[in-house]
Amino acid sequence: MKVLVLGGAGYIGSHTVYELIAQSIQVVVIDSLETGFIKAVNPAAVFYKGDIKDIKFMNSVLKKEPDIDVVIHLAESSQVSESMDDPLKYYDNNLNGTMNVLKVLISHGIDKIVFSSTAAAYGNVDDSTAKETDPADPMNVYGETKLSTEKMLKWVEQAHGIKYVSLRYFNVAGAHASGKIGEAHMPETHLIPLVLQAASGMRENISVFGTDYTTKDGTCIRDYIHVSDLAQAHVLAAKYLMGGNKSNIFNLGTGVGYSVKEVIETTEKVTGRTINVLEKERRAGDVAVVVASSEKARKILGWKPQQSSLKGIIQSAWRWHSSHPCGYR
Repeated sequence: MKVLVLGGAGYIGSHTVYELIAQSIQVVVIDSLETGFIKAVNPAAVFYKGDIKDIKFMNSVLKKEPDIDVVIHLAESSQVSESMDDPLKYYDNNLNGTMNVLKVLISHGIDKIVFSSTAAAYGNVDDSTAKETDPADPMNVYGETKLSTEKMLKWVEQAHGIKYVSLRYFNVAGAHASGKIGEAHMPETHLIPLVLQAASGMRENISVFGTDYTTKDGTCIRDYIHVSDLAQAHVLAAKYLMGGNKSNIFNLGTGVGYSVKEVIETTEKVTGRTINVLEKERRAGDVAVVVASSEKARKILGWKPQQSSLKGIIQSAWRWHSSHPCGYR
């Protein structure tokens, strides 16, 4: 099997590439390096720098790599707050970008794609545990563009026969066991690395947006998944499509939710350091509780997350941040 990973220099993409290569699968990576890092790309992968919105570039890569079996698409913008401030950027990058990808796949006869979606597609869920059968009603532009992309994939399959798997995953954290790659964003927006930066003294405090939600301690609750478990799921999804199976949507999470305050408290225990907290008003687009039901992925894909405890995830992330305080710089 030969896999093209779009966004393979990013956080989740780089871990997915490492997992593919660990399973002796050929990998080609395309990344603009706008938010990704060349140092994160496994040296065993073939790398091309470019933008998925550049059809001429995409066509040139696929002419050089004519035997791609599956595409794993992680090359989309993914910050909730930014999407609310600059919605047109998200419609351009996420919808136009994917539209260009699909045009190129059709022209080159590639008919399998794994799409990196999000739990943000659900919005608020009635019983707080999201199932794939629940109505999707995003509360932010990021989730809206991901859901719109899923709809695009459905109609393109009907017209052109491209099979897809959409992976709706929850909050990703942690780092690779080798210590070679981990989470590094510029600027950083994800909770666990931000809390770790506060613990290490790189920032004075951690902002908590909203303490008046209808949750056990007033702060938002999220389901945290280790990035290596998520990478494993992408590989399983590619193999699922290679097995001739139908298009599908899967949730990926642990099924356990932790509040923002619990993340901070656990980080203090892991690092042995006190973290200064600054309480602020709610942010636009944030939902109170999002926790995954991943039984479908476990049953159909055979997905078995190996690192599901919050403490273990934070310990993994802390090892990376301690040895790479400035990320890949």
